[in-house]
Amino acid sequence: MVKKNDYGAFIDPDMDLPPTGHGLLDDLTFAVKDVFAVRGYKNSAGNPEWFAHAEKAEQHADVIDQLLGHGGRLTGRTVTDELMYSLKGDNIHFPPTINPRSPESFSGGSSSGSAVAAAARLVDFAMGTDTGGSVRIPSAYCGIYGMRPSHGLISMRHVIPLAPSFDTVGWMSDDKHVLTQVGETILPEQKINSYRNFFRLEDAFQLLSGKDDLKEYLNVMTKLNQKYKLQSIHLSKCWSFHDLTECFRILQGREAWESHGHWINKHHPKFGKDIANRFKMASEIQKDSEYYGMRQLKEKFTSAIRNLLGHDSLLIIPTTIGPAPERKSDFNTIESLRNETMKLTCIAGLSGLPQITVPISNSVKPLGLSFISGLNTDKQLLYFINHLDIS
Repeated sequence: MVKKNDYGAFIDPDMDLPPTGHGLLDDLTFAVKDVFAVRGYKNSAGNPEWFAHAEKAEQHADVIDQLLGHGGRLTGRTVTDELMYSLKGDNIHFPPTINPRSPESFSGGSSSGSAVAAAARLVDFAMGTDTGGSVRIPSAYCGIYGMRPSHGLISMRHVIPLAPSFDTVGWMSDDKHVLTQVGETILPEQKINSYRNFFRLEDAFQLLSGKDDLKEYLNVMTKLNQKYKLQSIHLSKCWSFHDLTECFRILQGREAWESHGHWINKHHPKFGKDIANRFKMASEIQKDSEYYGMRQLKEKFTSAIRNLLGHDSLLIIPTTIGPAPERKSDFNTIESLRNETMKLTCIAGLSGLPQITVPISNSVKPLGLSFISGLNTDKQLLYFINHLDIS
């Protein structure tokens, strides 16, 4: 059952969990992706077969306890792409999630319902998970702020995994100040420094698919350059997007199959075509030599990008290669777009670094500009975005 006039965002029409304490989130409402345990409820992880075999949670996910304890009110659970293994935002088992800012376009996944709920202002903020871009992409497609924190910084306890080496709890909001308030409640204490270096990754902007999109980004980058004196750098001098995305694909796929392969073989769930193909691919990643070679590549890239950014530098990239694809797009076009977009999202994914996507407000269709910061500089990044003006 889905709430009326909710853009297809919710799976629970009447959820209402009051705060258990007071704090920065007083009077704010939030929703959570249907992978977070909520006491007394069953998760579906976007698939009815999962729901059929699930048990009611005996306790909340850790992050929900934190949010309720700081004054937040939980008012719904949101639709996710099946087993979180998609970036499109369309699930064959649910009515479509409708992008409030571009109804003819996809909302992006896998935290599709959460992004839609936040973009439609049905809640003040929404929680999702981000493995390969599942918070950043729907946030960009729906024209809102989205945060992927440093890997391992926020507890994933009682949250259904996909690929644990990459899984993070993330959150999104239409209000950057609310985005910061959420971070203040669930992130540990961190030192806040000033940024001294601002790197524009030229290769990333060369991936943009449309001239109009490039123009919008260039206008914003000109404003940023006037204030922060951006330095141009090139990924291709040391790394290739193809190698990095292949690295992410293999490592994520191997872990996704380790997480869910046994369950899939046992219950034979019905998947959408894209999800089925992805898990089939994941099941075939068996060569240890290939896997460990990619582990080494990940470690080298992680070391290099973390050393580059340290605690006082930012990397600036487009969040996606363009606006959300239209719903009338064919299957192959969507899959190709996903592969191209992963070239951008794998940077923070592989390195475990925090990233925030910021909406470009004057674009015809929603676009997102991303800022990647050094390891465990999450609050510093939030503080910077909180005071950023790119309008």
